Order: sequence, then C-alpha cells, then structure tokens
Amino acid sequence: MPLFNKKKRIQYLGFDDLWYSIIAILVLSFITNFLFNNPSERNTLDLKLIGWSVALFFTICDWSIIRSILIFLRKKYPDFKDDKKRIGILIPAIFGTIVMVDLFVGWLSSTLVNLLSDYNSRHITRLKELIPITIITIMVMAIYEVIYSYVRLRKSIREEEQAKQVMIQAQLDTLRNQAQPHFLFNSLNTLRDIIDQDTKEDAKDFVDSLSGVYRFIIESGSSNLISLEKELTFAKAYIHIQSERFGDNLKLNWNIPEDKLLLMIVPMSLQLLLENAIKHNIVSKAKPLFITVAIKDDTLVVGNKIQAKSTQTPSTKIGLRNIEKRYQLISSKTPVIDNDGEYFTVSLPLLNHQKKSHENTDR
Repeated sequence: MPLFNKKKRIQYLGFDDLWYSIIAILVLSFITNFLFNNPSERNTLDLKLIGWSVALFFTICDWSIIRSILIFLRKKYPDFKDDKKRIGILIPAIFGTIVMVDLFVGWLSSTLVNLLSDYNSRHITRLKELIPITIITIMVMAIYEVIYSYVRLRKSIREEEQAKQVMIQAQLDTLRNQAQPHFLFNSLNTLRDIIDQDTKEDAKDFVDSLSGVYRFIIESGSSNLISLEKELTFAKAYIHIQSERFGDNLKLNWNIPEDKLLLMIVPMSLQLLLENAIKHNIVSKAKPLFITVAIKDDTLVVGNKIQAKSTQTPSTKIGLRNIEKRYQLISSKTPVIDNDGEYFTVSLPLLNHQKKSHENTDR
C-alpha cells in the first residue's frame, strides 16, 4: 500500500510524505480540537486528553480517506490536461469526506466516551466548524498538488530533453556515416587517377596507405568530437596519401601551437576541407597548391588561393554542409566560410567541451 511503501509514496505523491503527513495530522488535530471542543468545559487534564484524542482520531480518518482519494484520482487522471478535472473532483470529495467522517466518527466517539467515562458527550455537526477545517485541509492538500506538478514538470522536461538528445544523436550518426562514403568516393577518384598516370606499384602503395587511414576512421567513428591532435594526425596521414600523387605540387603550411592540441573538433572536418581544396583547385608544377592550416582565436583556419579547374570533378556537395550541420547539433558555434573570389577560407571553431552530451549510446 502507498501508505507504508516508500517507493509507492514517491511514485503517486511525488515525494516521501511520511513526516509531512505526521506533522499535518498533528496540526490539524489541534485545530479540530480547538474548533469543536469548548476549553471551559474540559478543565481537567483527562478531559483535555480525551478531547484531543477524539480530534486526532477524526483527523487521521479524514487524512487517510482524502489521501487515498488523492492517489486514486492521480492514477485515473495522470496527465497535465486532466489537472482541472482531478482538482475539481478532489475539492468536493474533501468536503464530503469531512462531513461523513464527522457524522459517523462523531457519533461513535460520543458513544464510547459515554460508556467509558462519567462525562456526558454529545456530538453535534456544525457547518460553521466544518468549513474552516475543510479550507485548511484543502490548503494542506494543495501542497501535495504543487509538489506533484513540480515533479511531473521536471520529469516532462527531462524526458523531452532525452528525446531531443536521441534525435540529435541519430542525426549526428547519419551525418558522420555520410562523411565516410564521401571520403571513399574521392579516394577512389584519386586511385583512378594514379592508375591512369602512375605505376601499378604506386597504386598498391596508395591502397596500403588508404587502409591505414580507414583504420583511424573506424577507431574514431563513434565520436562526435575528438581532440585537435587526433584530427591533425588523421589529416596529415591523408595529406601523405595525396603527396604520393601530387608530390611537391601540394604544399601545406601547418601553424598549430602545442597548447591548442587538446581542444576539440568535429571528426574528419579538417580532412574534408583539405579534400575539397585538392578536389576543386589545380595542383600542378606550374600552379602548386598552397594550403594554410593555422590557429586564430581558438579557431582552426584552413585557407588556399583559388585555382579553379577548367573542368570540375563532379561534386556531391556533402563536405561543407556536413560539417556545418554537425557543429550546429553539438555547439552554438558554427563554421565561417569566406570566399572573396581570390582566397577560399573556412574557420572551424575549436571547443573546450560539448554543449550537450551526445555520446554514442552504443558505447
């Protein structure tokens, strides 16, 4: 029963009301004794104890019945939309309970007092005495409703937040999985060019290097953020692969202070920017491609001079949108893209921690 089971009390009432019930019953019993009994008629300690005991018994009966009604109504009408209906039923139920208990228990207590003592007790139900008791009881029960509403509101907010996090995590997983085929697509294009232009051994070396890069992708594949240090390791491995194809025609300028290496970044974001720069610009002996990777105000800035190809490689248009969406889901900061016609620059925010916890639930 909810009365004796702490877990049930918390479930139906929102808190463990044991001490609240004890204190409320004692307070109400003193008020009931004061309203119903004339102190001048009870001038001995025995009579005062008898009067208070009867009032205490009244109060316990009222409290137990009303509390049971409260729990029953919460089981029957648990939703926020049912609050008015539940409270609308509870208030007349409180008054009805107090009247019925007063009639029955009043008659019973008067009979027992007359049998067990010389005092002649006659209980009379007076509406003017029941109304203040009803009002006080409603006020005490209102505390139950306030606590119950607060607990349900907190639970609702928590469940809504958890639902949002699950949805965001699903979106992040989709975007992360989307980035990996994009990398494979461009890697296969590079491999095709190597096969066309270079030796079979060069192609085999490229495939070996590519397998090492994919090992890194698999190991970090479940993370929404990784350290800049790890992302740089991956990006440099990728550039090493591309250097097998372009040689000295591809030049990188790395300007990364060591004290920034532990800041966090979206996985594969730097690699995607390097990949796009190589894909959309001429890389030749006549026009070497210079890419700068530097830190400015806790932002990773990747830029290159635009050397547009005369015939563009078909683009999936996934890279930049993918990075932007992933940042939007885990941070209030977003990448900044600047294209002035001469230089193309993307600034990636470096984060100290995630705005919200969106760790993969499989871990």
